[in-house]
Amino acid sequence: MMATMRLIDALKRDEFVVAPGIFEMLSARIADRMGFHALYMTGYGISASYLGLPDAGIATYTDMVGRARTIAESIATPLIADADTGFGGLINVRHTVRGYEAVGVQAIQIEDQEMPKKCGHTPGRRVVPINDMLRKIEVALDARTRQDTLIIARTDARSGLGLDEAIRRGKAYAKAGADIIFVEAPESEEEFRRVGGEIDAWLLANVVPTGKSPEISAERLQAMGFSLAIYPTAGMTAACAALKYAYEHIRAYGTTQGAPISSITMSELHDLVGFPEIWDFERRFVETR
Repeated sequence: MMATMRLIDALKRDEFVVAPGIFEMLSARIADRMGFHALYMTGYGISASYLGLPDAGIATYTDMVGRARTIAESIATPLIADADTGFGGLINVRHTVRGYEAVGVQAIQIEDQEMPKKCGHTPGRRVVPINDMLRKIEVALDARTRQDTLIIARTDARSGLGLDEAIRRGKAYAKAGADIIFVEAPESEEEFRRVGGEIDAWLLANVVPTGKSPEISAERLQAMGFSLAIYPTAGMTAACAALKYAYEHIRAYGTTQGAPISSITMSELHDLVGFPEIWDFERRFVETR
């Protein structure tokens, strides 16, 4: 299907972009029907759902670009995708940007962590020297073939080096030409306010309930100077809770009747996965034989 809207257009209109996290095809197709400005392919979610492993630099470029292709081909909503550190050195960054762009990703997130990277809401993250990240941004901008492909520069400096260094890096990354700046894991509302007030760029906020940052509404984030908010774990945590309660109920009672969570019908599930298209094909080409 590929995206029929452009993320850059919403940002230029100063429309605040809310992007829920998607981590496999069912979450992508459900979110695609909701009318969001963008969807966010979470590295944490892909690592967990596709590989069954933590987001600790284990997922490869091939893993991630393959998932991005499958998702982008099936949705009409612009896709923002986690590209970790660019999966290596400068030549890897170029390859990553070209590959992500080719499969339909509209905004590519690259961070300044050392390899192997870690999830932004876990301890022990270390960042590369600022000049190394500036070179990655230069390469990423040069590698893209479409000007509406956006480069998101993320800094993980807050946890290890403090907010001042994170803001310094955010300013430098914006000056280097990154389209969107992502300061990961501010630890208070006042820190979010400082980021929004001191960095002159489109700014992305990572909303992770029960993570390192407080949850702040989209309306308040916009008032602070942010342009986008991603919710990488929202669907994943809800889905895991629903699965847990559904399976516990079956184990305890031997039936789905009376389960404490609501479910969609098989008809709705058939529609979600695309059976109507199969049935239409069969009516046109198989049943007429």
